[in-house]
Amino acid sequence: MRIDRVYTRGGDTGETSLIGGERVSKASARLDGYGTVDELNATLGLVGEALAASAAGPHLLPIVRRVQNELFNLGAELATADPATRAKLPRIEQRHIAALERDIDAVNDDLPALRSFVLPGGGWASAYFHLARTVCRRCERLVVGLAADEDIGELAVSYVNRLSDALFVWGRWCALKDGQAEPLWDSRST
Repeated sequence: MRIDRVYTRGGDTGETSLIGGERVSKASARLDGYGTVDELNATLGLVGEALAASAAGPHLLPIVRRVQNELFNLGAELATADPATRAKLPRIEQRHIAALERDIDAVNDDLPALRSFVLPGGGWASAYFHLARTVCRRCERLVVGLAADEDIGELAVSYVNRLSDALFVWGRWCALKDGQAEPLWDSRST
């Protein structure tokens, strides 16, 4: 793939082209969905940078990079309205969800049991994972809404749901590996 020009002027009127050529409003639910997938991917870029200084980095950075590629495929799925065109693209498969579950299980047993809600924090890597989790949850809400109205493929919702679980666990694991206390919600502090 080669991208020669960044601007095309095709979106200057508030519309854009989906994969396959269909023109839609930039305010459409489909664009909200795949735009938020892109935002999540950018947030995982911050996670990756923070993992460079984290004891959890050697284990989690390759996983994060894999997930970023999977999110790019998910974005392409959501950017393709036509099912026949979508079937020709790389897409989220059950094996991707199974990999997330294995990755969660690989670190979850190390974590102490929760006795309260976790507040975002626990070091840079942990905090960025929590930020990514919140973006992922918003993404999930948008994808669920889109799926109620349009055909988006069968596994998009399951994938972002499992990914948000993974991001939570990985954030907690980073705090543990980096020797940082996890900030916990204290209802009496207000």
